[in-house]
Amino acid sequence: MIATASTLKVTFYPKKLIAQMRTSILTLTLASLIALPAQTAQAQSSSCMPQKGLFGNYQSDRNKKTPTDIPFLQASGEETTLADYAGKGLIVNFWATWCAPCVREMPQLNRLSAFVRNNNIEVLTISEDLKGLTSAPKFYKTHNLNDLPVLVDKKGKLMRAFAAPGLPLTVLINQHGQEVGRVVGLAEWDSVEIVDFVRNCLSKKDS
Repeated sequence: MIATASTLKVTFYPKKLIAQMRTSILTLTLASLIALPAQTAQAQSSSCMPQKGLFGNYQSDRNKKTPTDIPFLQASGEETTLADYAGKGLIVNFWATWCAPCVREMPQLNRLSAFVRNNNIEVLTISEDLKGLTSAPKFYKTHNLNDLPVLVDKKGKLMRAFAAPGLPLTVLINQHGQEVGRVVGLAEWDSVEIVDFVRNCLSKKDS
């Protein structure tokens, strides 16, 4: 048997070059870590972009901060804020009993609420009636709106904070309290396509 000795070649790099290599590796690692949240945010933005024609007037917003500290009223007269719904996807609808388009879509929003509640999504219909604490409960009872909470923006502060151009206005808010889109005017909220869109856009995702 003939044994062959292998020659191990060792290369010595200058200390300056080694330092540069370490810096490059660190930079690439940091860049990768930063890119992951950006990619997640981009994926969420695309899931909140509806197909053309799904809504009459949809405006997309990229993680726009919302006024979570402005109080509005529950049916009991107690104050609440959007911050109380932290961790949930929200469909916030501003409406009034004197607004014909609003009245038309309320039963659809009622059905939407039942469809998406198990997806960690809440539908909040907030009345802009001056006497909303009286008129809204009567309206809900007359129209059997059992899946919607009675909420009242008594002085219109919350609606103004959202810069609402008119009624109805429906704002989509993700689980981080950020506005991702809004619908100005009517929408078929209980259609299969819109229910699927709401679920894909607002159901809880780790991001």
